[in-house]
Amino acid sequence: MAHESPTFSPLYRQIKNLIVQALDAGEWLPGQTIPSEQELALRFGVSQGTVRKAVDELAAENILLRKQGKGTFVTTHQDPHTFFRFLRLKAVNGGPVLPKSMPLECLRGRAGIEAARALSIEQGSQIFIVRRVLKFNGKPAVVDEMYLPAEVYPDLNMSMLRDWQGSLYSLFETRFGVRMVRATEKIRAVAADRRVAEVLNVQESTPLLSVERLAYTYGDKPVEWRRGLYSTEDHYYVNELS
Repeated sequence: MAHESPTFSPLYRQIKNLIVQALDAGEWLPGQTIPSEQELALRFGVSQGTVRKAVDELAAENILLRKQGKGTFVTTHQDPHTFFRFLRLKAVNGGPVLPKSMPLECLRGRAGIEAARALSIEQGSQIFIVRRVLKFNGKPAVVDEMYLPAEVYPDLNMSMLRDWQGSLYSLFETRFGVRMVRATEKIRAVAADRRVAEVLNVQESTPLLSVERLAYTYGDKPVEWRRGLYSTEDHYYVNELS
């Protein structure tokens, strides 16, 4: 009878996982520098080359950022260059895309079957449901509905959403210590119903993009599930493949 071999993980991947665990534990916060490769090599008992390979992979995944002559930093949603890293809309006329978030609702509820499955929480767990519209040059283009585990964002409220000046992810990072490191999306075409048509100022049945996103923090923990409806009258959706 054949036996399966245990899964082999290269040493640099093991070091990468240890660095991610330290990030998840808050040892190095967003925007802070991490120890040098030499210090990390001594800490983990490996070569600098092994550490360098682990850090290179984390930098490629936008978890760490190398700055020439300054060191390696934990990436942050507070960096203006990454404010809208997960926003894939580009203006048809080629102009800058500078969205303004306008919160509509922030409600406390309980997770239904879909939300519980997406967020890996128990059905009936406390969640926040946030609805907001994104405007570009004063014109509404996106309606979002977000589902957030209440245990991760314990005191989220409407005033907090209204008062925050940066991106929503920078709010989550600053107030709740939650950094989004990756996301998956499902996209399909839908028609605008009357309620959404009124918010986006389009005709009912106008074609929209439905973008369902699941965002993860360190350790592949899902911490946000959202459904967005995008008007593409003045924008198009960009996805870079490599």
